[in-house]
Amino acid sequence: MDSRRHFLGKVASGLAGTLASVPARAMGANDRIRFGIIGAGDRGLELLNQIRVCDNAEVVAFADIYTKRIEKAAGFAPEAVTHSDYRRLLEDDSLDAVVIATPPHLHADPFRDALDAGKHVYVEKTLAHTLDDVKQMRAAFAKHRGRQVVQVGHQACSFGHMADVAQFLTPADRVGNISALVMRNYRNTPRHKPQWARPALLTADVTPQNVAWNHFDRDGRAFDANRLIHWRYFWEYAGGGVSENMSQQLAFWYRALGLQIPRSATMSGGIYLWNDGRETPDTMDVALDQPEQMLVSWSSGFGNNQLGVAEDLLGSHGTISRGNHVRYTPQKVNRPEDADRMGRASHPPQAHMQNFLDAIRDRREPNCPFELGWRVTVACLMAVESYRAGRTVRWNPETEEIV
Repeated sequence: MDSRRHFLGKVASGLAGTLASVPARAMGANDRIRFGIIGAGDRGLELLNQIRVCDNAEVVAFADIYTKRIEKAAGFAPEAVTHSDYRRLLEDDSLDAVVIATPPHLHADPFRDALDAGKHVYVEKTLAHTLDDVKQMRAAFAKHRGRQVVQVGHQACSFGHMADVAQFLTPADRVGNISALVMRNYRNTPRHKPQWARPALLTADVTPQNVAWNHFDRDGRAFDANRLIHWRYFWEYAGGGVSENMSQQLAFWYRALGLQIPRSATMSGGIYLWNDGRETPDTMDVALDQPEQMLVSWSSGFGNNQLGVAEDLLGSHGTISRGNHVRYTPQKVNRPEDADRMGRASHPPQAHMQNFLDAIRDRREPNCPFELGWRVTVACLMAVESYRAGRTVRWNPETEEIV
């Protein structure tokens, strides 16, 4: 494990942000990349729009277990072929890449099958919902390493903010000895509209006849329309705010700083606002003890947005703050002559998708490669396990188990 000094030295020299070159199936700049989208819900359609504004890329196929989503997707891309089973989509040899935009508990199978079918993969965050699943995905990635590009959907890894942070981390004594990363994610919604509530989607069309329920719920439950639509509420399908929100903020800093899997995780909180049948908490606090000798904390709530979404990297010589912009503020006690600095980098909404396409064409590693997604996913799984077990949990790097 890197010492703190070596870790900061890598960041200061710019190596932490370097993209390693990996062999992958190359395509020319003028070659059109053909996509299939697995999971045609709201997120899948957002990614469809991102693909459309990228050069020389098109979506030619969709797969989803819910017929009404397939019909909606076909309205956005009438020429695309539609499937109720993603495996039929993967049989199309003309497809170059797939987007996996299903709920996290359904990522593992299409990920492995897509790699076996020779497709490049853009998989939404987090990589998986269980440690067993993400380990199986890692084995599949290792099996095919060098043949296909895998991009994990932590979009901030392609934001211009990354360049601003790298600038403020150089020279090393600008920030100094980093001891803590403090992250916040506070949101609010109008009264009687809970976070993630989607009652408008609970229509008469959500029936067993229109949904391949046995492909969604792997525990044999009877059909439940509420669980299908509000999957973020339930532990069987997702990690709530941790996998939806903390993972995004964590991925940015894990990449910027080259952080490893935490030594331990502690999570507390509860359902303090929305007693609507959800299992995942609406108010929570997470502490991650990093092997780089720093503490990462994340707090979140769904009932007040005063604190907003922001992060502060705390060093002995300065602070790097990230919200809508990146700002450096010196600690005058150690850098009395330095001044506040504001980042200026920008990014288009499709930056992460464009990076995926560029990585395919240029035979290089994307901005959020599998290994980074693996570390972030394990950290999130540790937090959820801590909350559900009611105790601090630790990572055993030898057995690769949460204990």
